[in-house]
Amino acid sequence: MRIVVLGANGGTGRRLVQQALDAGHEVRAVTRQPQSFPVSGPGLEVVAADVTVEAPVGGAEVVLSTLGVPFTRQPVMLYSRSTATVLAAMRRASVRRLVVVSSSATEPHHHAEGGFLLNRVIQPLVTATIGRTTYDDMRVMEALVRDSNLDWTIVRPSGLFDSDNITRYRLSENRADGVFTSRADLAACLLAQATDTAWVDRTVAVTTAEGAPTLWAMLRREAFGK
Repeated sequence: MRIVVLGANGGTGRRLVQQALDAGHEVRAVTRQPQSFPVSGPGLEVVAADVTVEAPVGGAEVVLSTLGVPFTRQPVMLYSRSTATVLAAMRRASVRRLVVVSSSATEPHHHAEGGFLLNRVIQPLVTATIGRTTYDDMRVMEALVRDSNLDWTIVRPSGLFDSDNITRYRLSENRADGVFTSRADLAACLLAQATDTAWVDRTVAVTTAEGAPTLWAMLRREAFGK
């Protein structure tokens, strides 16, 4: 299958490209910094592009977007602008299948596995402060995707952490109780959507149950780097 990966140089994008190559797919990895892209191998094409301006999707059978930016209090428009560009490019190229990464925080909800600290302190604080502009733009992106008339899937991970191992991750409609999602599992979920039609025109939450850190461990890592 011919797959285009947008945001290929990010933590999830790199894993996704490698998993797709390992599965025998042809992959076009789109990144603003091709010189630093660490993945190589047969079937890989690395393309330099700013996806808010142009989206090189011609010839693809599926477009998988892992685009993202760090939290900031400044206005965020990457998700909405890139999505508008990608949708227009896909229509011109007659490419129908699109899968985008969003976030569970676009629809804040009580996590049964989160406890008081996550549900009553961390989630409300992040979504109202440093994450507000990011999640606002993600909601615009989701609306654009839903209205696109393409064969779309929106994937919502929970808190991301690094792991090289793919687990038996969990999928749920729209939202999930799980607190964490490994980037390896997120990449595997995205790749599965390339050939699976079960979640077409639906929003799916993906969470990791095996080997996920505790909330305290994640907070300690973010605060102290260990």
